[in-house]
Amino acid sequence: MQRLRDGTGPSPIQGVARRVVKCRRCERLAEYRERVGREKRRAFRDQTYWARPVPGFGDPDARLLVVGLAPAAHGGNRTGRIFTGDRSGDWLYRGLYRAGFANQPESVGRDDGLVLRGAYVTAAARCAPPDNKPTVEELANCSDYLVEEIRILLERNEGENPALVVVALGAIAMRAAIAALARTRAPAPRPLPRFGHMAEATLSRGVVLLCSYHPSQQNTQTGLLSERMFDRVFARAREILNVRPQL
Repeated sequence: MQRLRDGTGPSPIQGVARRVVKCRRCERLAEYRERVGREKRRAFRDQTYWARPVPGFGDPDARLLVVGLAPAAHGGNRTGRIFTGDRSGDWLYRGLYRAGFANQPESVGRDDGLVLRGAYVTAAARCAPPDNKPTVEELANCSDYLVEEIRILLERNEGENPALVVVALGAIAMRAAIAALARTRAPAPRPLPRFGHMAEATLSRGVVLLCSYHPSQQNTQTGLLSERMFDRVFARAREILNVRPQL
């Protein structure tokens, strides 16, 4: 468990993680994630699936917050770590590694040695949804957790300029991030920013919102998102933060 800067105990953001893991707010999602964990994919039939809500992962003092959509049924729902064990996660952690936010480019399981410095990865929904499509109600049920994570990171980085760069992976993640930020007194400017790759908006409380296409197989295999395009997102985040984390 990651600890506070002074080493005195678990970080506040780990308290959020513990509440996430115990959550059963959405009956449909609870039934689906557990059924996937029982039935499994043939390639993983010998593995024990996590089959619970998946908490965020990373540095509890992060100034870079990456927000995705939801855990993959045979990725995070299997491994218990967000964006781990699936193709989207391969892209994400390679990108974070190349940008200097991760100590290794692979994320295959909770005990693989991956460490993030200056970055925290989370999602709009914490349970794997059928067809990767959480409902509006399910996203609303999860929104408190994202609000808590943002509030904690803003408090940890108060006085920094910027205090937080939020990278939203996809339009749904962008909308979830904007709604959560508004609840932490960091509303987006009006009119609201339109989603697009590399779209950027400066909010109050020292927050910068930066958007990226989601590194889903649909986007990467069709060429909508290339690794060069993805690298530009984290290079821009690093530029805004004016820091290169030391690993």
